Amino acid sequence: MNRPDRILTKAWLSLGPRFLPFADAATAELPLRQILRLSLFQVSVGMAVVLLTGTLNRVMIVELAVPAWLVATMVSLPLLFAPFRALIGFKSDTHRSFLGWRRVPYIWFGTLLQFGGLAIMPFALIVLSGDTHGPALYGQAGAALAFILVGAGLHTTQTAGLALATDLAPAEARPRVVALLYVMLLLGMVGSSLVFGLLLAEFSQMRLIQVIQGAALLTFVLNVIALWKQEARRPAATRHDRPRPAFADAWRTFIRVDRAPRLLVVVGLGTAAFAMQDILLEPYGGQVLNLSVGETTVLTAILAGGALAAFAVAARMLSNGRDPYRLAAHGALIGIGAFAAVVFAAPVNSPFLFQAGTAFIGFGGGLFAVGTLTATMNLAEQEHRGLALGAWGAVHATATGTAIALGGILRDVFTSFADQGLLGPAITGPAAGYGVVYHVEILLLFVTLIAIGPLVRFAQTKPTQSSGKFGLADFPG
Repeated sequence: MNRPDRILTKAWLSLGPRFLPFADAATAELPLRQILRLSLFQVSVGMAVVLLTGTLNRVMIVELAVPAWLVATMVSLPLLFAPFRALIGFKSDTHRSFLGWRRVPYIWFGTLLQFGGLAIMPFALIVLSGDTHGPALYGQAGAALAFILVGAGLHTTQTAGLALATDLAPAEARPRVVALLYVMLLLGMVGSSLVFGLLLAEFSQMRLIQVIQGAALLTFVLNVIALWKQEARRPAATRHDRPRPAFADAWRTFIRVDRAPRLLVVVGLGTAAFAMQDILLEPYGGQVLNLSVGETTVLTAILAGGALAAFAVAARMLSNGRDPYRLAAHGALIGIGAFAAVVFAAPVNSPFLFQAGTAFIGFGGGLFAVGTLTATMNLAEQEHRGLALGAWGAVHATATGTAIALGGILRDVFTSFADQGLLGPAITGPAAGYGVVYHVEILLLFVTLIAIGPLVRFAQTKPTQSSGKFGLADFPG
């Protein structure tokens, strides 16, 4: 090796541990290769989310000519299972098994539910579209069953998978490990959306069947790889004569811990505030600011980029001992400014202001999610870890679905009022309905700040030990 190569190699080796994504999340107990393999279940969850809420949403309405109200109903069905995440987490905490596994059975059965739902989904959708000689009711029932199975599977898999990750990771590395899993979820969503878009560019019913069933097979393969030899068998911890508390008793114990009820209220309010605009940003850019399809498509990347930047900033704050409740409050404050920027982008006709607001919506939402998830993890004792993460996930998913539906309803109702002149001569045009939604989100964020105030003031959290260095590996959970 010549001298320039030796210098370059030495410099790379010295910088690698600092900037290699998530290198510092690895420990002797949980090597980086094992973490990355475990994170594959988040890739399959991200793929299912994109398929349900993005790709199929468009395909059913445009190519299959399914009524929009029926599409909205089908897409919302997986949310019916979200409130059960707390129960799933509790069951995985207290699972009895001769094999000695607690989390693996739930991830496995969640995988089977996802696979089964995706396997029957394309045929149900084709029947639902009316392209058959049978009654349309069969298609509606089949599509409903498919969506429910996929929703139940992804909620079960994600809840038990996150609990397994926190079981495997040492306390000092746990935030970065869980963060890696959420970044993999984002990467899975972005990657799968691009792949689905390419594969379905030339749509046909046969291509739809192939894509969805390919996603089913890939889900099964990824989750099996993620599960392989991850959880150690401990028959003593899952023996059948081991006392197991009732869910109601465990929930009462958790809900009395360190202001947990207020934290869950904060999670619901803040999540709803950031999620209400999820399906409105791109239409707002197209209808109000006259952006092209390509320009509005970039908004998803801008939003995700803001969230990833929030992980990096939050890592430094938490590693310096910053209170996670205060971090969540900072996210809400940034969100208020971000939504204000989006609102003002319309009267000044500024696409740049709109894009900047979108980036800061992702940034504020990322800080809020990081802060509340970290606070929830700090509340949970080891034997109730799955219950706590399930409670956070249940509130988060339920608030997201409810807010998205409410945002769409408010936009349609107030746009209709504006078109009829019921809001006065000053409030007209397509921006009226969107503006109402963004103002409601700002109001919800103010309410979130009021709710989180006592938690910030009286929090009794322990500071996290800082390693003295910071890189992408320091993303928090």
